[in-house]
Formats: sequence, structure tokens, C-alpha cells
Amino acid sequence: MLSAQSLFQEILDDDASFRLFCSIAASGEAQGGWENGRIAALVPASQRDLAPRIVRHGADEDKHGRIFNALLKKRGLSPVDVPAGTDYTMLLERQGIGLAHEQLKRDEPLSEQDVITYLAHSRVTEQRASEQMRLLLKHFADHPELGRAVKMISNDEDNHLAYCHEELLRFARAGHGRLIQRILRESAHAEIRVYRDVSLAVMADMGAILHWSRAKSALLAAGIHAVYAYERLIGWRRMVTLEPPARRDALGGAAPAEPEFA
Repeated sequence: MLSAQSLFQEILDDDASFRLFCSIAASGEAQGGWENGRIAALVPASQRDLAPRIVRHGADEDKHGRIFNALLKKRGLSPVDVPAGTDYTMLLERQGIGLAHEQLKRDEPLSEQDVITYLAHSRVTEQRASEQMRLLLKHFADHPELGRAVKMISNDEDNHLAYCHEELLRFARAGHGRLIQRILRESAHAEIRVYRDVSLAVMADMGAILHWSRAKSALLAAGIHAVYAYERLIGWRRMVTLEPPARRDALGGAAPAEPEFA
């Protein structure tokens, strides 16, 4: 039977497909780390209290990138170049979602609206990251190679999502509710399109590596399109709601001193 667990196990068991998977993941996390670092450096004076949390967010993303590279190293593998069609972060930027890298490269302070844009974009993408890691946690928490990494990254992604909820609710109470909802809706609709396209590209690359049959590839593509149809119809709503998180001040204080080796 074709399931998420069996599919990922197949990718995990093959060095070439595992190498591509970890390379894509490490690249995306590294980009997230850089973006958060730049945003923290450019936060306007009115939001300087937020900077340490953004720094913590970026540090977590950098840590995740190192973890995926460590998983490669343990197998004696090195990262590969990420195919353009699988670059989730850059494809979102091309859709006009989030803060553009060109803006972040300039040493110009961000506006309060830029900070709201960053948080709303993060709220949507962290929803996806949290769900994906919980899926891996469900099936691979006890895996001797992946288990430790999956538990650590999943916990971090849940913290990031809680932080976005909390900060956006703070801005909503300050009178930015309509702006937040508009950006959340725009980000969610763009994200589900990009996620579909990236999923199709990743599955095509994995299929070529693992020599999947046409029938298997077609079945997986149909499943991806079905998820997109559901998310376009109603699933996007889970990405735009805001509620007080169970984890309060999830990124407050210093990062926990825990070993990050995979």
C-alpha cells in the first residue's frame, strides 16, 4: 500500500534520494536563518523588543540546516544543488509573498507594516512546517537515524508557529487586524500553489532517482493535486486563523542548551 510512511521510507533507504531530500531541507532552513537574521537587524525602533525573538527564530532555522547536513555527513554524503523547481522560499518570493531578499540586503530599517508582513508570512509557512514535521514525528520518532532530529525540529516548528500567533494577535489588538487578515489570506493562497508546485517537482525528481513506474508517479501527482484542490476550497482557512497559543512566549529567553547533533 502506498502511504506517507512507506513513501518516505523508500526515500530514506536510498542514498541518492535521501541526499536530495536533506539538501532541499537544509537549503530552505539556511535561507530562513539568513532572512530572520536580516529582519532582526533591520527591525524599526518601535519594535526592538521583538528583535531577540526574531534572532532566536533565525538561530533555530540555522540549527535545522546544520542538522540536515549532519544527517548527510553520517552517511558519508555531501549536499547537492537544489533544483530551482523545489526552492520553496524563492518561489514564494517570486509570488510577492514575504519580504524580498533585495529589500533585506539593504541597510534600511523596516517599517511596522514590513514586520507584520514578515509575521503573517511566517504564520502561514510555519503552519506547513509544523504539520510536515508532525507527520514525520508520527512515523519516525523512534527511528535510529532520524528520530532525534525529527523530535527536535518538530518542537522548534511548533514554537515558531506559537510565536507568530502571539505576535500577530498583539498587532491585531493595536489596530492592525484588517491588514493582518489581508496579508494572511494572500500568503495562504500563494503558499498552497507553491507547495503544490514544489511537491510535484520533488516527486518528479524522486521518481527519476528511484525509478518509479508511470502509474505510481501518476498516482502521487493525483494525490498532490487532490490536496491542492482541498486547500484551495477550504483548507487554506487553517492558515489564516489566529488564536492564543498554548505555548506562551515560545521564543522568549535564551535558546535551550541542547545538543543538536543528528
